[in-house]
Amino acid sequence: MSKTILIVDDDREIANLIDIYLRNEGFDTEQAHDGEEALQKLANRSFHLIVLDIMMPKMDGMEVCRRIRETGSIPILMVSAKAEDMDKILGLMTGADDYVVKPFNPLELVVRVKTLLRRAYQYGNQSAASPEEEGLLKINELTINKSTHTAEVRGNPVHLTSTEFGILYLLASNPGRVFSAEDIFQQVWKEKYFESNNTVMVHISKLRDKLEEEMGRKLITTVWGVGYKIEL
Repeated sequence: MSKTILIVDDDREIANLIDIYLRNEGFDTEQAHDGEEALQKLANRSFHLIVLDIMMPKMDGMEVCRRIRETGSIPILMVSAKAEDMDKILGLMTGADDYVVKPFNPLELVVRVKTLLRRAYQYGNQSAASPEEEGLLKINELTINKSTHTAEVRGNPVHLTSTEFGILYLLASNPGRVFSAEDIFQQVWKEKYFESNNTVMVHISKLRDKLEEEMGRKLITTVWGVGYKIEL
């Protein structure tokens, strides 16, 4: 079944360009040209991923992202002409899974889309997984279910994005092991790590906040100068 992607950009030429490349890869697409229209479409139809511009009329992409994250974990690829690190960090802190700077290579955008989709939906598509692969990871009151891509604390769901879940599952599968930011990026994003990449730090911060809110204590520990780990 083809995945359906919502393209949100007030620049119709850019939206059409993204549309053409994604359709050429077999995706179904739909467009919205401001934030309010995007939320209306999301209310009326299910999408597998959103390509979301930041600078738009009526409602910008940051606010759209915040509202989506209040109730859902759909993968969001944020697109912006702002290349500064703080803009990228703000986008990721708002809830985006990845960030592409304009002008971008459309082929790179397609690769990012495919990576996000694979990360978000691969768990539910494993038809012949072994019992171990389908089993639960339990860390005290935290239960992590790989097959359903969910996490719960004492039965209460922890609403994680696909990226946050990927990081949590990696750390929880290897308790006590310290993973550097480079290790985490390469294993979760499946891409080459670049120096001064704050992406992992931002996602760890968001993940830590969500877990601590439910658990009432810190689960992910920072080993300064080395990386991150979970202790049983």
